[in-house]
Amino acid sequence: MNADDDLTYVHEFQRRLDLPGIIDVHTHFMPEPVMRKVWAYFDSAGPLIGRPWPIAYRDEEQVRLKTLRDFGVRAFTALVYPHKPEMAAWLNGWSAEFAARTPDCLHTATFFPEPGAGEYVASAIEAGARIFKVHIQVGDFSPVDPLLTPVWEILSETGVPVLIHCGSGPAPGRFTGPGPIAELLQHFPRLRLIVAHMGAPDYTEFLDIAERHPLVHLDTTMNFTDFFDSQDPFPENERTRLLALGDRILFGSDFPNIPYPYAHALHALDRLELGDAWLRGACYENAAQLFGLESHAQR
Repeated sequence: MNADDDLTYVHEFQRRLDLPGIIDVHTHFMPEPVMRKVWAYFDSAGPLIGRPWPIAYRDEEQVRLKTLRDFGVRAFTALVYPHKPEMAAWLNGWSAEFAARTPDCLHTATFFPEPGAGEYVASAIEAGARIFKVHIQVGDFSPVDPLLTPVWEILSETGVPVLIHCGSGPAPGRFTGPGPIAELLQHFPRLRLIVAHMGAPDYTEFLDIAERHPLVHLDTTMNFTDFFDSQDPFPENERTRLLALGDRILFGSDFPNIPYPYAHALHALDRLELGDAWLRGACYENAAQLFGLESHAQR
């Protein structure tokens, strides 16, 4: 699919569903040196990747922003995440500045299990953070690390969502999988977690968690695409559960770090044949409600 076909499909998808645009909860904007290191890791097919992963939208920041806006994306995130201590607060400073100059970006922040994490998370929320991102696989930490207790307490009290990469795909980590998240939610049941990639490949177990915890959401990032289905396909017999959880499914793309056109992520959802109402919820309405944005019904 060329760039024109990519754009045409995305626009036709929105027109057919009568959507005001798309809300993409899983996009990455980072300080340029960090982004280039991330791209270099993908290029090397490192152990957390495990296979060739060409970056489809390897452009400078302003071009990437224009690409999303041309697709009709009305709101998106700047998912940053540290891989070591004493990095999260610096990333939060950068993402606050990015959000200030990018009004359609949901102000994003992050954290790491380290002394002072509670303080800088509270500061980020006071500065306007609307979503946090944590990456259990890359950070190589347990979500129930005692150093994170003050963080989870603050997030439980404020209700700010946390988009968490906690599944064991594309490669398992020491603390990935449903077990640590189930334990976390036993201690902090009021957390608004967004499980990245629907918890792939542990789909069934994360669906179970979402059913037990009404504040847990699932994002569709890379799910159902040909690229994901070749290794971690979503179980056919679980599709009806996606309908039952329809108001807690959120569209995510992983832009720009995807090895296929943006349109394919939407086409992958469309071919599930779960209905237009489900698609409208996943691609716009559910996130609009979660983040207090203008809903389709309010237009």
